[in-house]
Amino acid sequence: MTETEHLPLSGIKVIEFTHMVMGPTVGVMLADLGADVIKIEPVKGDNTRRLVGSGAGYFPMYNRNKRSICLDMKAAEGKTVAYQLIKEADVVIENFRPGAMDKLGFGYDKLSKTNPGLIYCSEKGFLSGPYEHRAALDEVAQMMGGLAYMTGPTGRPLRAGASVIDVTGGMFGAMAVLAALNERHRTGKGQYVKSSLYETTAYLVGQHMAQYAVTGSPANPMPERISAWAIYEVFDTKDDDKVFVGVVSDTQWVVFCESFSLEELAHHPDYAKNADRVAQRDTLIPQIKALFKSYTKTELMAKLETTGLPFAPITRPQDLIEDPHLNAQDGMIELTLSDGSLAKLPALPIEMKGERLKLHTDLPTIGEHTNEVLSSLGYSDEMIKQMKNASIIND
Repeated sequence: MTETEHLPLSGIKVIEFTHMVMGPTVGVMLADLGADVIKIEPVKGDNTRRLVGSGAGYFPMYNRNKRSICLDMKAAEGKTVAYQLIKEADVVIENFRPGAMDKLGFGYDKLSKTNPGLIYCSEKGFLSGPYEHRAALDEVAQMMGGLAYMTGPTGRPLRAGASVIDVTGGMFGAMAVLAALNERHRTGKGQYVKSSLYETTAYLVGQHMAQYAVTGSPANPMPERISAWAIYEVFDTKDDDKVFVGVVSDTQWVVFCESFSLEELAHHPDYAKNADRVAQRDTLIPQIKALFKSYTKTELMAKLETTGLPFAPITRPQDLIEDPHLNAQDGMIELTLSDGSLAKLPALPIEMKGERLKLHTDLPTIGEHTNEVLSSLGYSDEMIKQMKNASIIND
């Protein structure tokens, strides 16, 4: 049995023409689930590999469990290799600017003629409509899709602290691919599927749109929102740290009061129901703040742990690397970075048959699998050497 034979997408072949985050996210999700994903990179490698600053983690996070082949896609022989791979593929993924793949000769209409079962997934800025010709980035979508407005205080739109639209848009793309694969079981036919940044953002802020429809009042940005619950915020502790605490039901309110010796508040008529507590926040919250301020962070979390109430420390991303829960049950995957060092990164956040999805192919170096893939297509060592000499593949 191969390492992926037991996985749900074992036997599915995917050809990936992607860069940055959104497209690679589709590929890594399918790869983690067992698909054979071949990432086609330019001869010098995906530029995402060379990003610095906030982009330095893009390639390591979204390109595990893939094979890498480098091709000059403008050269006739490079295109021939790509066509051969796609002819036998189940899925193609791309996330380049609108029209780029068609210009190269790798649009869905052309490829589906020789591979009618092909599922072709485009990750774009916009779905069909007046904006579809525009290029977009995660931040563009967050700004025009209402998320930045909701994240920052009034007058200070703020993007979310991760590439949430790229990743979620990629997740929707993977969902569409899986649905299309299932439909192909019935029809034998592939199809073109597409997900986008802008519509993904609109979907995520849909709860605020619905709030407006229900109440007639616009949703306030998160820093200024009227919470649905009285106790649902970050509190200071005695040692100048912070802990988030939520009390989100009448039952939890009684548990909270009894756990912190606040029996006089547990059944007080002003605080009996959630709506009452929200209406009385100005008198209630100062009492809770003073209470929590009498505990250190460790003491408060230890006490909350016994109550079953929602609570959380304020954690930085780097703190998660050694988190005991994430490191249990294969929740973290160890990868080899380009400099040879090791990094632990989160596994796909699902369990199947009681197990997490593991690493079966480390991060590929630039064109690491070029020879292997070409040999599987029938190219001889001499032919591969000639292609290297002509800079059609990486040397």
